[in-house]
Amino acid sequence: MRPLLAAERHPAVDESAHGVVLRTRPLTETSLVVHWLTVGQGRVATVAKGARQPKSPFAGKTDFGVEADFTFVRSRRSQLHLLREVMVSDRHGGLAVDLGRLQQAAYAVHFIELITETDFPIPDVCELFLGLLRHLARVPPQPRTIYAFELKLLALQGLAPDVEDSAMPTAVRDLMRQLMDSTWADLGALKPVAPTVRQLKQVLHDFILQHCQRVPKGRAEALAAGTSVARA
Repeated sequence: MRPLLAAERHPAVDESAHGVVLRTRPLTETSLVVHWLTVGQGRVATVAKGARQPKSPFAGKTDFGVEADFTFVRSRRSQLHLLREVMVSDRHGGLAVDLGRLQQAAYAVHFIELITETDFPIPDVCELFLGLLRHLARVPPQPRTIYAFELKLLALQGLAPDVEDSAMPTAVRDLMRQLMDSTWADLGALKPVAPTVRQLKQVLHDFILQHCQRVPKGRAEALAAGTSVARA
């Protein structure tokens, strides 16, 4: 009797996850790497074999911002896992046809990737990003959306600015509190004045640079999207 191969001793088992597509990139002429942010497994990278072919079962299911239940087989040799099946639950319409919304969502992805690790559960971060996508689907892009996302994400990672720091202007500290405490639906009720918004923009830029070593790609474009600073 021949000895069992490793794959036969430990057969592949499908894992299930719920998440959202963060980005894709070509792997071969026919396959894609799909990066997910999931509720239970954190950031996960999968290979969608044949996804670049016209009649692929993955067609239209791995676009940026797609929220889905999916199954995959975890690789024992790398951080690239095999994508099996994708069942779309929400496409978060509007991202692909509105440059401003796309810029804000893309910046959020860069920030998440900067301050989180792969294959580590971060359910609160996943829910925050999904909340952002739902908000962007309903409301035109505004700078306050980015400031709120930055502050909420920093807080989830234990990196929130100290709103009691007397070195910051009182108006900036008050606006920070409002943005951190507000739901996405409440953001529209905030009426910050332009000088305070400009100060907040710089304070957060400097804070992110100090604590994250660099500012995520696309911040300027995300803040310029939509309304003017005066209406932030």
